[in-house]
Amino acid sequence: IRVGSGGIMLPNHPPLVIAEQFGTLETLYPGRIDLGLGRAPGSDGATMRAMRRHAHAGVDDFPELLEELRRYLDDADPRQTVKAVPGQGTHVPIWLLGSSGYSAQLAAKLGLPFAFAAQFAPGYLFEALRLYRDNFRPSKHLEAPYAMVGLPVMAAESDEMAHYLATTAQQKFLNLIRGKPTQSLPPVDTLDWSPMERAQVEQFLGAAIIGGPETVKAQLEEFQARTGANELMINSDFYSHADRLRSYEIVAQAAR
Repeated sequence: IRVGSGGIMLPNHPPLVIAEQFGTLETLYPGRIDLGLGRAPGSDGATMRAMRRHAHAGVDDFPELLEELRRYLDDADPRQTVKAVPGQGTHVPIWLLGSSGYSAQLAAKLGLPFAFAAQFAPGYLFEALRLYRDNFRPSKHLEAPYAMVGLPVMAAESDEMAHYLATTAQQKFLNLIRGKPTQSLPPVDTLDWSPMERAQVEQFLGAAIIGGPETVKAQLEEFQARTGANELMINSDFYSHADRLRSYEIVAQAAR
């Protein structure tokens, strides 16, 4: 299987460091590494300082940082004074990740593959895919658009069991909107939430596929047909490792 990041928040790290880290991985496991990049800081002030990130750095720097990183992974220019070792010339595939139209349009402009985070922000999915495909410019990396969609799929032996196990994911988003993020919690029979909280959680999980084998197979086929995604990255957010494994088994069988 291929191994990737989903993803590295580029504004938080020096491009040279990322190039050398992923150059090391590519050297150890050639042809198996993908570098997924996001532009959101994804952290508070204290975390920014812990990463030695300057407070004035922001998402507006993303295109410049991306270009610098790409230079370190490309073949060295004779005039280049700083090189990534390892990293230079490894050509690690870069994906742009996003949950809005910005990364979709930048990926299209640069001719890079694009991955959309429908696992937590499905509302802009179809508009982002449209922007990406409509504005795509062929490059040395890709001749045509190539899109991946992150998708929550919670599969079990029956629809009823799947919806029960899915309360783990619902609790995660419920606690998040309450400002009390927690680790994964066991499933529950009922959730104590207000109508507004329920609506917000359902918005986070708007693209989720939840059900038994037949339901999952039918909905996966429908989702792929609607999005035209080249790849789906599946996340089964269950509390029990055994339940997660079984969910992935059901998804694998449905995809055959």
